[in-house]
Amino acid sequence: MPKIADIQETPNPNAVKFILKEAVSHGTSHSFADAEKAAGDALAKSLFEIGEVVSVFYMDKMITVEKTDEADWDEILPLLAVPIRAAEAVQGANGTNGSAASAVGGAIAAAVSGNPIIAQINELLDERIRPYLASDGGWLEVLDLEDKTLKIRYQGACGSCPSSLTGTLMAIENMIKDEIDSEIEVVAV
Repeated sequence: MPKIADIQETPNPNAVKFILKEAVSHGTSHSFADAEKAAGDALAKSLFEIGEVVSVFYMDKMITVEKTDEADWDEILPLLAVPIRAAEAVQGANGTNGSAASAVGGAIAAAVSGNPIIAQINELLDERIRPYLASDGGWLEVLDLEDKTLKIRYQGACGSCPSSLTGTLMAIENMIKDEIDSEIEVVAV
């Protein structure tokens, strides 16, 4: 059962990040945009059952919960803490509850796609973007590269944050154009 080490605000006023003492996943992100999508995941389902929850994202020792505009953090935080504390901690490959390197998500996506450009993009994102998004309670998933258009999806606190859909998106596109391919355009879906 994970213990909550800290609760942090994110740049998204409707999202908070719970920092845990034990991992709830290792190197894989889990993102749920609604209760229906969370039905098969015990942790996410229990958080949606609290009510007033818009999305749930978790990875390693972090859980980000986004609430409705109307919900009050003072009322909902104590309720969210109960299922988080009751969640099952996962054991790492070495039998510990330590978190895996966040780069695993990018490496898995690159291996599955087999596209060397996507591998380069994921490496760039793993080094220069994803750690900052994770520190704000979010993540970034590369979905596809088709005809010089890279489709990405923001997760966690970044999913509905205005700065991710403007400044961060432009920064990612500029980095990719400067360092990988000047013709690639990046779109968030």
